[in-house]
Amino acid sequence: MTIKYSQTVGVNHISGNLPEKFLLEQNYPNPFNPNTNIRYTIEEAGYTSLTVYNSVGIELSALISENLQAGSYSAEFNAENYPSGVYYYKLTSGDFTQVKKMILLK
Repeated sequence: MTIKYSQTVGVNHISGNLPEKFLLEQNYPNPFNPNTNIRYTIEEAGYTSLTVYNSVGIELSALISENLQAGSYSAEFNAENYPSGVYYYKLTSGDFTQVKKMILLK
């Protein structure tokens, strides 16, 4: 299943197997230019958000903001309209929240 919110974002459901934990993986590739993939796993169904922020904490893109079933997913972030620098992505699902850093090099 592919869900596209705009030209810059795509989401793929990778597995419907019930995972045993929440997991936010490091984006790949990293550093990237201009596209990168972010894989994550949620262990229970519920509202999930995956959001990208710049280095001063301003929200740039909501990649995911919806109810998802338990499973593994992948989202694509396209940063062609953003300058080189450090960016952060945050996954929130239920009581789980995790933030990771990624680097855009143009």
